Amino acid sequence: MKKIRQEKIVELIKENVVETQEDLADMLMAQGYNVTQATISRDIRQLNLTKVATPDGRQKYVILESPKYDMKQKYIRVLKDGFLSVNTAENIIVIKTVPGMAMAVAAAVDALDIDGIVGSIAGDDTVMCAVKTTNQTLMVAQDIAKMAI
Repeated sequence: MKKIRQEKIVELIKENVVETQEDLADMLMAQGYNVTQATISRDIRQLNLTKVATPDGRQKYVILESPKYDMKQKYIRVLKDGFLSVNTAENIIVIKTVPGMAMAVAAAVDALDIDGIVGSIAGDDTVMCAVKTTNQTLMVAQDIAKMAI
């Protein structure tokens, strides 16, 4: 059953813009699959799905085609897909993102392990990154902008 369900998930995300786990669950239920959010979450992890921004600013699930995909490049792609601007305030970097992408961008910034960033928090369209020292803030913000453009 799991294999068949996961094949259906791959088919659905290739043929539709699936923005959320709830959307995917609804589509599966319409096809006769009885699924829970936990099942969907596990399937997404096992199928190596990720979200990307669409040209109209929405998000959708896609399959990472290669299991040997360079993770750093994946995180940079997430940063690029969600990035709108970067600004600084003392030892804080503020990254504005496409609505709904701040959490993904914050996770990408944290995973990139950028020297100087202590940690990040995200809202819907804003990421705040704490930088170790005020002297590093501008340089780190410029590094983020270079990666994002």
